[in-house]
Amino acid sequence: MSQKFQASVHHRDDVGFVKLSGVIDEDNELADLTDSIPGSMVVIELGEIERINSCGVRDWVNWLNALEAKGAEIVLVECSPAIVAQINLVNNFTGNGSVKSFYVPYFCPECDEEKVLLSEAAEMGPPPHEPPVCRCDGCDLVMDFDDMPDSYFAFLSNQKKVAKPDKVQSVLDEFSTASNEPSRIRSRVQGGSGNISSASLPTVPSLPSITGGGTGVGSRPGSLPGEGYTNPGLADSSATRGAVAMSAPGKNGSMVYLLVAVLLAAIGILGFLVFSGK
Repeated sequence: MSQKFQASVHHRDDVGFVKLSGVIDEDNELADLTDSIPGSMVVIELGEIERINSCGVRDWVNWLNALEAKGAEIVLVECSPAIVAQINLVNNFTGNGSVKSFYVPYFCPECDEEKVLLSEAAEMGPPPHEPPVCRCDGCDLVMDFDDMPDSYFAFLSNQKKVAKPDKVQSVLDEFSTASNEPSRIRSRVQGGSGNISSASLPTVPSLPSITGGGTGVGSRPGSLPGEGYTNPGLADSSATRGAVAMSAPGKNGSMVYLLVAVLLAAIGILGFLVFSGK
């Protein structure tokens, strides 16, 4: 998914369809789209919006006002978690429009994967709203909802109904990609295909250092200062064993020198006794 703001406009009969993706920031081109969007209803797909900053929010609200001034009814579909967050924060973020569908974020602790599940606002029922059950495509376990239900679903309490849902759905079936992709799985590891931002990554505790020295992070509790320690979670590979051997402090070497010195002294005393006995 590209970070750069991108937009495409389609229309069928009196319904305009706008697909936005990337980041809505100060470099957005929302104002330039206004004259190219026809129709008395505008369906805006937001599933691939990764982030929106304060400048983007300002331009977004002004853009919706301009569309509504032309007499268009606004319908938001596939709202990403980033968009849902702004809907809950900014009172007029949806203008006089409505949200038809939005993505619900989940996390699987077993597979360390994120998943967003497309949900219909009309199917969420009355408050208090609970996230739908979602299973991991990897291990088939029930996934954890990756937010707070009270705050994430807050916008549903004031949600307006879509005036003509059948007309909106027919446009989505023609132009939207969500009909064939109801859920999306993304790795929580940065650099994967999902390009997840660092804010969405889980907190990973630092592994103990396998180098010797001190009683800090790299030392086993109760061990002597400088005593080597292998993290039991690390694989027992030759590379790991070599790293531990190289990081072993000089204590063992000192013991070897001491044993050699004692052995040489014993040999010397034995030789002295043998020769003196003659």
